[in-house]
Amino acid sequence: MTPSATADRILRAARALFEQDGPAAVSMRRVADAVGITPMAIYRHFPNREALLKRISDDGFQEIAHRWSARDEGDDVLARLLAIQRIYLDYALAHPHLFDHAFSVRREDARKFPEDFRARRSPTLNVVADVVVEAQRAGLLRDGDAWDIAMTLWAHTHGLIALYRAGRFSYDERGFRAFYDASLGRLFDGLKT
Repeated sequence: MTPSATADRILRAARALFEQDGPAAVSMRRVADAVGITPMAIYRHFPNREALLKRISDDGFQEIAHRWSARDEGDDVLARLLAIQRIYLDYALAHPHLFDHAFSVRREDARKFPEDFRARRSPTLNVVADVVVEAQRAGLLRDGDAWDIAMTLWAHTHGLIALYRAGRFSYDERGFRAFYDASLGRLFDGLKT
């Protein structure tokens, strides 16, 4: 088996453990057992557990960015911007442990606003900011710093999702999705020209 094939198997096993029970479930021993190798063999591919968890998070960011970019089609820019926010919700509900680790847990390597975002180091918020700029150029959103607007959208959607996942809404998922869309509509109304 090639080193990259082994690294892929390690990563898939670690992600499966992560998805099921969160980052605490990702131990080198458990990953090794799932792959059928010794725990020490993992260190040939990942220098430590933190590097393995970082790779899982980085892959999650890329996955979200890819989904958002795939929706970056069509003439209705505001519909695309709303679709991006819905994909964020879909990801959060489908992958709660990955979502929390990527967006809600303090990490040393986390990107910081505004410098890292303005330097386009965020594969996810880059997509949002680009669509905001496009909407501004089309005269659909008011003028203003696209990064500040993108961060406002993110903070709004993230806050709603965090509150929902913390049990702060009595809605079932369908009811919450309706509230989420209506709330975004109110926010968009305030940003429109």
